Amino acid sequence: MKENTPTPTTTEIPRRHLLFSWLWKCVAAIGILELSWVVGSLFHRRSRNRKTKEEGSIIINAGMLDQYKPGDVKAVPEGKFYLVCLEDGSFLALSRTCTHLGCSVPWHEEQKKFICPCHGSTFDEHGVVLTPPAIRPLDYFPVKIENGLIRVDISQARRRDSFDASQTQHS
Repeated sequence: MKENTPTPTTTEIPRRHLLFSWLWKCVAAIGILELSWVVGSLFHRRSRNRKTKEEGSIIINAGMLDQYKPGDVKAVPEGKFYLVCLEDGSFLALSRTCTHLGCSVPWHEEQKKFICPCHGSTFDEHGVVLTPPAIRPLDYFPVKIENGLIRVDISQARRRDSFDASQTQHS
């Protein structure tokens, strides 16, 4: 007598193969979607910056001259920058974005410096690096003073390797 041992049917193996094949395809599709989203957001950011530059200037009114005294550093939230009134009475508009990895850098009045909360880079009132890991100063925006009104063009942050007095605007 022959024992009847169950033998796998020909449909069971392909089902298992089909299941794993389908699962791997889903994982691959999710990975491709995530990668596409990351790449797309990078290109969107670049094109948005280009459009702003091509369309012209975006001017923010940062206040009147008499609102500032030498040594003042005031955040201008709508422009995402700090307006610094330097000791000589000139003005400098500094980006609030850290040049290391792009964190938002707050001004600490008691220490008289910008301190990055992400990796500890510090910058002085001119935006110059005091302690790394950042290796270059904060970017700046051009400042114009017209009839006592301080105006800042935020259409394009200007990259720099050091502080220069030509980056400031005298009243």
